[in-house]
Amino acid sequence: MSTVMKEVPGEPTPLSTSDGLERSPLPVPYGWFWVSYSEDLKPGEHRNIECFGQEWVLFRAETGEAGVVDPYCPHLGAHLGHGGKVVGTSLRCPFHHWAYNTKGFCTSIPYAKVMPPITKRQPILKALPITENNGIVWAWYHPKGVAPLWEVPLVPELNDANYITPQRGEWPVNTFIQELGENGVDFAHLKFLHHSPVIPTGECRAEGYKWHVNMANGYIIIEQFGPGLQIVRFTKGTVVTTMVSYPQPIHKCRTVMRMGFTHRKYAAGTPEATLAANMLQEQVGQGVDAEAGFESVDMIVWNNKRYREQPLLCDGDGEILKWRRYFSQFYVS
Repeated sequence: MSTVMKEVPGEPTPLSTSDGLERSPLPVPYGWFWVSYSEDLKPGEHRNIECFGQEWVLFRAETGEAGVVDPYCPHLGAHLGHGGKVVGTSLRCPFHHWAYNTKGFCTSIPYAKVMPPITKRQPILKALPITENNGIVWAWYHPKGVAPLWEVPLVPELNDANYITPQRGEWPVNTFIQELGENGVDFAHLKFLHHSPVIPTGECRAEGYKWHVNMANGYIIIEQFGPGLQIVRFTKGTVVTTMVSYPQPIHKCRTVMRMGFTHRKYAAGTPEATLAANMLQEQVGQGVDAEAGFESVDMIVWNNKRYREQPLLCDGDGEILKWRRYFSQFYVS
């Protein structure tokens, strides 16, 4: 598996609680979010993860289903991720061997003569809805437990053997997830932060949970599907390269930004192969400041900025307010 990793040296500076609240005043949004690459979660495996403002246990049943559950056993509160074990379809608690499937139902209490009636009626362990496609395990998070409101679309480039294996990278960022997508409509920063020769023009529109951007007359097309999936396609002539972004909110003021970069396979040595490789390299390296080594110029801003709920804008600032109106639908007070 080809991997790109251009992390900011060291971890982002930790935020104090008060500073985090001031800089990132909005809650974790609801939606589908990355929790693992499919190949990294084998049947019978489990691990502790942190996202959506708390710890969870991610596991894959021996039968193949993935699950994300609250870490504490409803029985007497033992942590399922420390000493627990995947057995058959379920994750087994280390304390008394109560077992729970990927939906949160209790499937076994080995010493109970009669299972508590509630275990037959409903799940007793909080479990997140899971879907799996595009080589990714996705979890649906909603702070009030509302069922999924849309499906994760298939990304053609991630499901086509005629495309190269995606080059992947991940970057921890001390900002909330809305800020990452806002860069896609902040056209002016491309000139002043990324040294683009001109400020590109573009059109943006919202369509329910979807967001569309056409930048520079089709050179860059962005498709957003809720907060957790963004597909960006770059076109030069007949060559299209694709960046798929799937950021994960750790908590309200910390995000892990993950991306995969790919393009169609071209015969070695052809003009198309050279152009595609160059375009991909530009995208992978975008935002990297030569003077700062591998430190992304975007991250320098993100890790230190404060969110302005009522920004002072000018006529060249693009569709920032339209983006924020679109994104606001994913917040629950």
